[in-house]
Amino acid sequence: QVQLVESGGRLVQAGDSLRLSCAASRPTFSRYGLGWFRQAPGKEREFVAGISMRGFGARYADSVRGRFTISRDNAKNTVWLQMSSLKPEDTAVYYCAASETSYGSEASMYNYWGQGTQVTVSS
Repeated sequence: QVQLVESGGRLVQAGDSLRLSCAASRPTFSRYGLGWFRQAPGKEREFVAGISMRGFGARYADSVRGRFTISRDNAKNTVWLQMSSLKPEDTAVYYCAASETSYGSEASMYNYWGQGTQVTVSS
């Protein structure tokens, strides 16, 4: 079992930057691919970014590529999502997830989920 706790979400203005953090409970953190997903009100949960077990591979949704960066530090059991040039359409609850097999865009491939952190971008 892996427990994930997100933090860093808050109200910001369009154009601002924000960094989300996700801390994991397991020392075997490096065995998991990690992803960030988000869910806006009335919408389905969508993939934002994913990073491979050792951090050498990363994937991004088209809507955030070039603005968001995912990174991880296995020694700290932490994954981050650096967000810049934020837009009102980035407003959502952001979830961290861990996968035993993937770091791709399919939510069904992720085994463990955090509770989420709210990001609100005002125009």
